[in-house]
Parts: sequence; structure tokens; C-alpha cells
Amino acid sequence: MPYADQALLLALRGAGQEAVMQLIWIYEHPVDLDGVRRFHQNFGRGLVGRLVETSPLPFGRHRWVSVAGPQAPLEIAEQPRPREELWDWAHEQVELPLDPEYSPAWRIGVQSFTDGNTAVSLVVSHTVVDGGGIVASVIAAVHGAGKDLGYPPRNSRTRSRAVLEDLRQLGSDLPEIGRTLVKAAKVATRRKDELVRPSKPVSAPAHGDGKPVMIAFTTAVIDKELWDQRAKDLGGNHFSLVAGFAGKLAQNLGRTRPSDGAATLMIPVSERDSPGDTGGNVVTIANVTFDPAPVAKDLSGARSAIKKGLITAREKPDEMVELLPLIPFLPKRAMGRMADMAFNFSSDVPVSCSNMGDVPDDLLQLDGTPSERFYFGGVDRNLTLDVLERRRGLMTVASARVGGMVIVPVMSYQPGADNSRQRLRGVITQTLAEFELSGIVE
Repeated sequence: MPYADQALLLALRGAGQEAVMQLIWIYEHPVDLDGVRRFHQNFGRGLVGRLVETSPLPFGRHRWVSVAGPQAPLEIAEQPRPREELWDWAHEQVELPLDPEYSPAWRIGVQSFTDGNTAVSLVVSHTVVDGGGIVASVIAAVHGAGKDLGYPPRNSRTRSRAVLEDLRQLGSDLPEIGRTLVKAAKVATRRKDELVRPSKPVSAPAHGDGKPVMIAFTTAVIDKELWDQRAKDLGGNHFSLVAGFAGKLAQNLGRTRPSDGAATLMIPVSERDSPGDTGGNVVTIANVTFDPAPVAKDLSGARSAIKKGLITAREKPDEMVELLPLIPFLPKRAMGRMADMAFNFSSDVPVSCSNMGDVPDDLLQLDGTPSERFYFGGVDRNLTLDVLERRRGLMTVASARVGGMVIVPVMSYQPGADNSRQRLRGVITQTLAEFELSGIVE
């Protein structure tokens, strides 16, 4: 299992959190349930047809194991619900049991509504696959083209065999681990304060009782031609308009750097160059900072910042990535601090900004026919008020182009603010209007 995937699993386990992705298809015409059942059977292959098998050694490398086919039953609700309960149902789907180690790592549910629409929800563990991987997996399942990646079956090793094999793996990893220890000493010296000093929340939570917080989530859907024309008018392109929108939205929500009002974006850049790349999360993170004030009238600053950030990410990777070979040796309690350092939670207020670009329309055809609407987004489960305050809140913006539309899901929680879904919808509508854009904000 790649170090990056093991690091993600251990960081989430250490923090008591779970990262998942949800895709929702909404059919305004009668859904073909046989087609949904066929998709359910096909989807459990390839990147999603696997689980994590942990090493019996406390400092061992984990590995992927094969679990082909459905990992949970297809859940088809018997009774329709009112249409206004769509997002309540979607949240309920996200909260159902999911585990990349113990199974299931993914699940599908179907719900009809009293207005005649039907929604299909697919929820997948982010440890198992990233956004690019899930798109490829869905399209493969639509066409029945999933393939076996050749992983060993689950629980196929005896404990003694697993110990011996993992010790041999450790031996082969030792030279790399030694080189990494030298780098780690230098990083620890430079970033000593971040390692030993706890970050201070913006304000102490009044009722931080350890209960998970439901974070506001909504999606904007904009006509692709209108979006592209506006990007051109502002001297940018699709990518810089997504970044500009994210920056301006962050400004309107009060999530900018206190010292200078700049917006800081963390942009994942896919490194999945071939179908043979089987890592769960194959991305490089580009850090992009710009002034959000002028972006609704001129995207040149944002576009220049993105270009600079992408070059820096490729030529000078984050030093924390170079320390990944040490991940198996870190105690669980250290993983939360490592995550804070890697994602700048301890010194900044970043906005995660994922851009999937143009996605094949086949993605819409879960039951064999195109759905009228499609939504997607990443969700952090089990986030408590204490954690959100310590990390100075959370904000994610994503985008995908499919079916002639630009789909922009947004999730946001800002300490001390009105974090209702109603307010988030209003601020998104306001921000689109600043760019002279409009669309459906669900």
C-alpha cells in the first residue's frame, strides 16, 4: 500500500474521523431499477473492489486486498419521501456504516420522492479511491468493464506468514527509511514550534461536547456555455474562474487570511497518469494565494497565482510528503498534528479547491439512461465542534463539467458565523451574481 494512502488512513483513524465521497443521481424520469442493480454488481471491481489489510507489525506496511463484488446490499426504500427531504436523506446515506478496513468501503441507496423523482446515492471511502479514481470506476461499471487488479484475497495469510513477509518488506525499506530520518531531523528543527505548540482556536466553543457537527453543504449548477463565456470575458479560463469563485466566496464567508485578506487555496492535482496506477489518492497539492477583491472583474491575478502554485508543487514538493516513509513508525496521537501541519490548519485558513474538469457524460448513466441532475462532494464524517474550532473552520469547493453544466459543490463551517445551509445558499447566489452568473443553487 503506498505510504500516502497509509498516511491518510492513520491520520483519519488518529483523529477519529472519516473522509468519504458521495455521488447523487436524480432521475426525473422513471429509473430502471434493473439497471441500478446491474451497476451495483459491476461497481465492486478495480480500485473500489478492495480493502485495507493492516500489518500485524506495529510499524509494518499495510496492503490492499481484494473484495470483489458488492460490499453492502443495495438499499431500495419502499416508501417515497417529500422532495424537500432530499438532502436529509443524502446526509443519512453518508452517515451509514462505512470502513475501508473492515468493510463496507462503499454502498448504494435508492430513494423515490413524492414529486416522482428518484435519487441514487453512492458513498465511497476516500481512503480507497480519490475523485479521479471514482469517476473512472463509475464509468467502467456503467459499461461493465471493471477489471481484477490482482490483489490477494482478504485474510489469505496466516499471522506467522504475515509477520515474516512484513519483516522482509521492512528490510527492503530500511535504506529509504534511513534517508528519510535525516530529512525528518532537518524538518523537525525548522518547524519545531508547529510540532510542540498547540494551535489556538479562533474562539473557544461554548458547547464542545464531542458530538459530530453537521456541516452546511449545497451545490450550484451553472450552464457551461455561460460559464465559459464569463471566464473568457474576465481574461481567464474554466480553472481560474473556479479558483476565483472559490476565493471570492471565501471572502464573502469571512475565510481569508487575517493579516492581508488573501484567499489561500489548496488545489489537488491528479498524478494518476495511467489506468495502471492503483494508488488510492494519487495527487499533488498546489498551494495558491491571491487577493480575492478583484477576481469578479479580472481573473488575471488568480490565473497567475495558479500557474505559480502548480509550478512550485511540481518542482518543489511539500517537505512533509518526503517524510511519508516514516508513517508506519508514528504513534496515532502524532497523526493529528501531522495532518494540521500538512494542511496548514495550524497557521492558515485554507480552502480546499478540487477541479475535476471535463467528465464524460457516461458518468450520468448509472441505470443506463442519463440522469437529469447529478451532484457530488467530499464529506468529512465525525467532525466535532472542538476540531472545527481548532482548525479555524473548514471550507471546500469542487467542480466538474458534465452534461452541458458546471457543477460546483460547496461545504463550509466558519467559527462564530451563521453556518446554516440557507445562509450558504444565499452567499453562493450573491457570489455568482458578482461574477454576473446565475444558476440553480440546490
